[in-house]
Amino acid sequence: MAEHGSIFRAMLQEFDEAARLLNLDPGIWKILTHPKRQIIVSCPVQMDNGEIEVFTGYRVQYSITLGPAKGGIRYHPDVTLDEVTALAAWMTWKCAVAHIPFGGGKGGVVCDPTRMSRRELEALTRRYVAEIVDAIGPEKDVPAPDVNTNDQVMAWVMDTYSMHVGHTSTAVVTGKPLELGGSVGRREATGRGVMIATREAARHLGRDLAGASIAIQGFGNVGSVSADLLAKAGAKIVGITDHRGGAYHARGLDIPKLLEHAQAHKTVDGFPGGEPLTNEQLFALDVDVLIPAALENQITIENASTINARIVIEAANGPVTPEANNILHQRGVFVVPDILANSGGVTVSYFEWVQDRYGYFWDESDVNARLEKKMYEAFHDVLQTSLKYKVDMRTAAYIVAISRVGTVTQLRGMYA
Repeated sequence: MAEHGSIFRAMLQEFDEAARLLNLDPGIWKILTHPKRQIIVSCPVQMDNGEIEVFTGYRVQYSITLGPAKGGIRYHPDVTLDEVTALAAWMTWKCAVAHIPFGGGKGGVVCDPTRMSRRELEALTRRYVAEIVDAIGPEKDVPAPDVNTNDQVMAWVMDTYSMHVGHTSTAVVTGKPLELGGSVGRREATGRGVMIATREAARHLGRDLAGASIAIQGFGNVGSVSADLLAKAGAKIVGITDHRGGAYHARGLDIPKLLEHAQAHKTVDGFPGGEPLTNEQLFALDVDVLIPAALENQITIENASTINARIVIEAANGPVTPEANNILHQRGVFVVPDILANSGGVTVSYFEWVQDRYGYFWDESDVNARLEKKMYEAFHDVLQTSLKYKVDMRTAAYIVAISRVGTVTQLRGMYA
């Protein structure tokens, strides 16, 4: 994992450029570049061998100006306060771009979940939630799954919070199992949003998604759903890589068979329906669209000049460094930034929160139709801002987000 202090500085660098173009009030500038609240907790847990381990947990509420903080909880040995703060800031801008009434938050626990039993993970989750219970809630801060957490962990979060407040509170967390108030369409939401962003970017550039050649880095939930939906829309997925290898076919990979292969082997490597492919080769493919859907800092100043795609869709968080983004922009590559391209997930998380609070649940076609509308509007809000200010889509997305959060900050005024 990249050193997240540098990622936070990169975020501030992008923020500053957009803030200057907006002539943002200096006072509002200061407010929006500082997290509202950073919480550090110690979580003692009795392990299966009887020994006590103390884990460090974080929860950062970067902004609650537009509504409750929103953001995932990750379990990873490399979690730091800087990382969580940077991710909470990104969630602030992502929710503002998506035009949903949430602020930005993020949580994390320093641990290695691959070396912990189910009982230990449950005990850790419950203790972590107990330590931050006063800071979260349906109208305060709404967590969700992130790296190494899932719907089961969210069920434990919901149950622990509910035990503390004395009643069942499904709206305290999103990404839950359907049986506990989760939303249909949530698993596919980020990938579906990526598909919509890709389609609209192609349309803007006068291209049709049907027949377009696409390369995707990453075949986890987001990458695999994106590939499946784009293929169903008529696109030709010519290359896919993951952490172990990749597959290439000039006429397009058979995505249903690749999904079966990945399910059986936990990797796309060795897929018999394509030639082996490395990440370096994938990035250099002459394709219409490149979709980095894996980790941050994948397209850098070192390899940006080798990118031959006409469009880059950031399905992952921070896959293109600021320096690389400038190179791509100068070369005429149309980059759709992460805070727009992968906002489908948080949008349907918002839908889940709404349904929980309303006590009435929509069918999947309704969820998908509402997501389509929100993603379409968000894309074109950013596109029109890009054309108005004559800037790239990333700067435009920050302009949209900062304008919305800054305007509400000014309207609400200073509490003293």
